[in-house]
Amino acid sequence: MAKKLNRIKVVLVEKGISQTELAEKIGKSFSTMNAYCANRQQPSLEVLAEIADFLSVSIKDLIVDSADKKIDNN
Repeated sequence: MAKKLNRIKVVLVEKGISQTELAEKIGKSFSTMNAYCANRQQPSLEVLAEIADFLSVSIKDLIVDSADKKIDNN
């Protein structure tokens, strides 16, 4: 199982935006976006910034904090 390092999929659901729409807006393929959302691959900081900008969130909102992981494991 992939280690969860980003929250892209969660934020997309919260915003009601599809992976396909995000992929098109930032110029990535659906398969790349799906890999990001499934945490099989991690975006570069530059791509993460583009995603955050499109979703109107901070980069920090897209990253799993180590404190969050501790809460999730309880």
